[in-house]
Amino acid sequence: MTVELPESNLTPRMIVEYLDRYIVGQEKAKKSVAIALRNRIRRRRLPEGIAREIAPKNILMAGPTGVGKTEIARRLADLVKAPFVKVEATKYTEVGYVGRDVESMIRDLAESAVAMVKKRKIEEVQAPAAERAEQRLADALLPGSERRASAPDIMRLFGGGADRESTPQPPPEEERARESTRRKLLALLQEGKLDEREVEIDVAESQSVGIPILGGAGMDSMGINIGDMLGGLLPKKNKRRRVKVSEARRLLQAEEAEKLVDMDAVVREALEKAAEEGIVFIDEIDKVASRGAGGSGPDVSREGVQRDLLPIVEGSPVSTKYGTLNTDHVLFITAGAFSSVKPSDLVPELQGRFPIRVELQPLKREDLARILVEPENSLLGQYKALLATEGVELEFTDDAVAEIALLAEKMNAEMENIGARRLHTMVEQLLEEVSFEAPDSGAGRYPIDAEFVRERLAPLVSDGDIRRYLL
Repeated sequence: MTVELPESNLTPRMIVEYLDRYIVGQEKAKKSVAIALRNRIRRRRLPEGIAREIAPKNILMAGPTGVGKTEIARRLADLVKAPFVKVEATKYTEVGYVGRDVESMIRDLAESAVAMVKKRKIEEVQAPAAERAEQRLADALLPGSERRASAPDIMRLFGGGADRESTPQPPPEEERARESTRRKLLALLQEGKLDEREVEIDVAESQSVGIPILGGAGMDSMGINIGDMLGGLLPKKNKRRRVKVSEARRLLQAEEAEKLVDMDAVVREALEKAAEEGIVFIDEIDKVASRGAGGSGPDVSREGVQRDLLPIVEGSPVSTKYGTLNTDHVLFITAGAFSSVKPSDLVPELQGRFPIRVELQPLKREDLARILVEPENSLLGQYKALLATEGVELEFTDDAVAEIALLAEKMNAEMENIGARRLHTMVEQLLEEVSFEAPDSGAGRYPIDAEFVRERLAPLVSDGDIRRYLL
């Protein structure tokens, strides 16, 4: 059966155009991830028999740090609203060593999917939740609405004292008057005329108490939640709070929305979404590559991590606290600088699981200049917005942008090449005095030209001792 996805009309060209808004250059990498994403959409349109056989084409991106590897994967997940987790390969160790086991990345993916689906479901029930919250607020504001203590909930739970004393009913005239007052309160609430009044409400406290399980492969991030185990056997503890009506409306609406969401349906949808659309980005994969043959030392654990990754990347069921998640159609994207090792240093079996290889190019001066101004919410745009809150209007001339890019390229060539991350350090140093004086200097234009850039940064760039610490 064909499944229509919201992103089913995304073509590879449209995906690349979207990535171009945030990432400068790296056309080959953008094209590869766009094709991989489109192939997933195509697979969902096929009959189940052949769709089950088509595995995702996992991607290995190699390139120096700071050139956009992580940003490509993150923006891709944002575009399609897919469950996405970013993990570092260095966090994992071979089974038997102290550290996280590789299956925990799939449990993280399940958590991400549940959170994503739950958030959407809660947004869908905001209207009825708001109506229920107003009803509870009207009851709380109604004179004499305090609830008298009856038989304890824990006694009622076991059948004791539930109906031994019937609550006396008020006279019909009093009941009609209360209902009339309640309707008036509801009308005032809907008009927002009571937002500044204070009211006492009962809000359920979180009863989540987790006990981690230590030891045992695959159990590092799983825990026992006492509330989940008892299945709501114990009554929820309410906390009485006195707040303004506007705040009470927000608290009660959130609580009612939680009640309206069917968590069983959320979990079912989330597990299916993670299995079919999930994206796992494994960074620093080069750090677990073996540097040579040997039977001891850290390479043993590194190679063990690679071998533990094999079944997950190939496709296998992983137990999570929400149920079993199969990784057959999860898209894995790995990335690494590969400065001291090569992709061929990975174990051959793992190399075969990543058929698409993309090499990202180091950033040139022209790329660095474009990164400063072109992407949506660019680096210089961020600083302009920050200082605009103080009334300071920054104006960067074209030659200032070119000078910053020139100095950044020089620093990357003479020291460690950290790509676009060098720009963050240099712009922070460039605007340090402006940011410090902004609250006291008052509103006004602040032009920044190439001469200003050279005056502020050239001494730092030329002094080898200082730049080692500052740039």
